Parts: sequence; C-alpha cells; structure tokens
Amino acid sequence: MLEVGKKAPDFSLPDQDNKQVALSDYLGKKVLVYFYPRASTPGCTTQACALRDSKDELNDLNVVILGISPDTPKKLTNFTTKQSLNFTLLGDEDHKVCESFHVWQLKKFMGRENMGVVRTSFLIDEEGNLEHIFNKFKTKDHHEVVLNYLKEK
Repeated sequence: MLEVGKKAPDFSLPDQDNKQVALSDYLGKKVLVYFYPRASTPGCTTQACALRDSKDELNDLNVVILGISPDTPKKLTNFTTKQSLNFTLLGDEDHKVCESFHVWQLKKFMGRENMGVVRTSFLIDEEGNLEHIFNKFKTKDHHEVVLNYLKEK
C-alpha cells in the first residue's frame, strides 16, 4: 500500500502526443496525478473539464496536472481536442502504473465484476513524495476538494 510521506512510484508513459512523460520530469513542482477509468465517458469528462477550468488556480499553487487512464494516446488526443483540455493526459494501456499506485482493482457495476481503475488522485510534493491521497469525492467536486486541501495548507 502507498503511504503519505513515502516516495511515489516513478513512471514514464506516453502522453496524448505520444511523447514519453516521466513523473521525475516534474521534481521541484507539486504534481496532481489523477487516475480515471476512461476518456470521453460522462464522469471522466466532468472531472477533466473541472480541472481544465481550475488550471490557472492550480498553476498559482505550483501544481502540475497529470491524468492517467488505460486509454491509447489516440483516444487521449481525441479527448484533449474535443474538451480543449490544457494539461497532460497519459496512457497506461498495460495498467502497470495503475497497479503500482494500487488503483487497478476489481470493480462491480450493474451486477458484473471486472478489473478497472478506481478513481483516485495523488498529490506528490516537490521531492517526489506522496503528500496526500484523494479517494473520497464526486467527479464534479474533485477540483474543489483538491483546491481546498491546497489552500488550507
């Protein structure tokens, strides 16, 4: 299990432009790594658009946004373009990074079970350590939960 105060698992994944992006690229900044199930679904779109609209506030707090899902870079490109997203999305097609953050889990939906991403966000500090884990929020309120946490610090 991941613990606050411990080093976050480093990773390198392709972004929406199929360029490799590593967590370690952002040392010196806070990074909000948010895991979501699938691009262009209603809940994921709500969450992404709210983060898009909060990006200036997050920038002012020295926070970079990285969204991770098991989608292909092509799907991420379409999602980014369609929703005018202004932050980096990363594709974890083999869900190895999701597994390293313990968000790839058995989920139940309408009586069926399957493996998938449990919507969770991790705030990683300037040294690459886990500062906070956000796992209790609604997609439409996610950005507010994150901003409230950052402003209360």
